[in-house]
Amino acid sequence: MMESITFSERINSLVKLGARLSNLSGEEREDLFRRAYNQNNWFDERSVSQALKGLCLLLEESNLKKWLSQYRIEEPKRPKSIGLLMAGNIPGVGFHDLMCVLISGHVASVKLSSGDSFFSKWLIDQLLTIQPAFSGQIQIEEMLKGKEAYIATGSDNSSRYFHYYFGKYPHIIRANRSSVAILTGNESDEELTELGKDIFSFFGLGCRNVSKVFVPNEQVLHRLLDNMESFRYVMENHKYLNNYEYNKAIYLVNKEDHLDNGFLLVKASEALVSPIAVLFYEIYSDPTELDRRLVDLEEKIQCIVGDQSSHPERIPFGKAQEPKPWDYADNKDTLQFLLDLD
Repeated sequence: MMESITFSERINSLVKLGARLSNLSGEEREDLFRRAYNQNNWFDERSVSQALKGLCLLLEESNLKKWLSQYRIEEPKRPKSIGLLMAGNIPGVGFHDLMCVLISGHVASVKLSSGDSFFSKWLIDQLLTIQPAFSGQIQIEEMLKGKEAYIATGSDNSSRYFHYYFGKYPHIIRANRSSVAILTGNESDEELTELGKDIFSFFGLGCRNVSKVFVPNEQVLHRLLDNMESFRYVMENHKYLNNYEYNKAIYLVNKEDHLDNGFLLVKASEALVSPIAVLFYEIYSDPTELDRRLVDLEEKIQCIVGDQSSHPERIPFGKAQEPKPWDYADNKDTLQFLLDLD
């Protein structure tokens, strides 16, 4: 039988987890970095540090209160079993879904991604240490058959598989998305450097990473590249370096036009999703027409980074990888979905 834990106790435990993550000792952080990297070489010290920072932001008490004030949350009459198929492209990327299930009072049956099995399990263990009663709400499983609802994140291919197997149940199924930036040519050097965070954080592996920029002319691209030097550290990661060298070789052999600053390849393309170590760009002439086009593409775009003065919904430069609890993936309200199950 699941041990009773009140709504306020659940929230308080999440706040304590945020405090715990922000106060890890140097030895604990070093051990975490080493073990996460050994399990997945994309998860280097910088990436895990940023993931911890993002989780602390999610778990800030003020952010949780602001987020949850929008909902009427009551204990479910009968907790439902929710199958969570987590992604593994970024350390702890599936934690927000788990947090929503815990807050709603349902039971999370979690299938960890092979790419993020260590870090996400470590996070869950930290939470269970703080609040052992959560052990009745969190179950890590290899097979997620017979659940009452599903939340699954994956590629376009895996999403078709998820729809086939889970489509008859209540579900949220997420497929590939990427993010774009809109440059006007009026950006400061500081803003262009901040945009580098949106491009290079987590080596560009996240759906909130900018993989394409829309620019009014090529001069803006040269300014952008001139302000990227502080991100040269990405070449220290052998997996990123391999991607850079492979894509560079392809472009050179095929004599495809591109720009290259020594650690990032910039290429014209109408596609939204670029390979690792490549940034796509497209030149636009009519901002209004571009806005209309982006509306047509909204099912494939996670974030639009750019100037907020005329578009308040855009994300400021450098902030794409700092989502708040209410910034839902695919703009689908995960918490409301879970509350409506009851």
